[in-house]
Amino acid sequence: MALKVSSIPSLPRVNSNVARMLPIATTLLAATIAILPVPVPGYAALTPAFTLMAVYHWTIYRPDLLPPIGVFAIGLAQDLLGGAPVGIGALVLLLARAAVLRGRRYFINRTFPFVWTGFTLLAAAAMLTLWALHCLVQLTFFDLRGTMFRTVLTVAIFPVASFALGRTQRALIGAAA
Repeated sequence: MALKVSSIPSLPRVNSNVARMLPIATTLLAATIAILPVPVPGYAALTPAFTLMAVYHWTIYRPDLLPPIGVFAIGLAQDLLGGAPVGIGALVLLLARAAVLRGRRYFINRTFPFVWTGFTLLAAAAMLTLWALHCLVQLTFFDLRGTMFRTVLTVAIFPVASFALGRTQRALIGAAA
């Protein structure tokens, strides 16, 4: 019998269907908030990447409850409803999930500044990738300033989103485990 060596603690079993659906539901809520029409000029182009925040959080803390097909479906729905080229947002979310999953062991049981730094790097990479894909699909160069501002706004809002997601996770999944 081989001995399994892992620095990642095993995830507690979740028996409640409501708690099992929590990561998908909160990520879907984040995508919905991201595409809501807000009567502020230019807001649509500068909307923080709420869906990326949710995918990052759940991939670190409960990747078993946020499968890639769920991330893809939410990203695709966000692309379709938001008027973006179909599949670009879904691809970026899947790439972000894969990157976080690969380095997940570094974020478990770390302080929030460390987790926030990881999100900052991921958000910058994801936003630049999204910008590059949009430029490629449209065959033109878009102004990078909007992307940079959106990245800064996303990183600045992340602590609030992380707090809300963490509280929700502890309240529902902690009680259901």
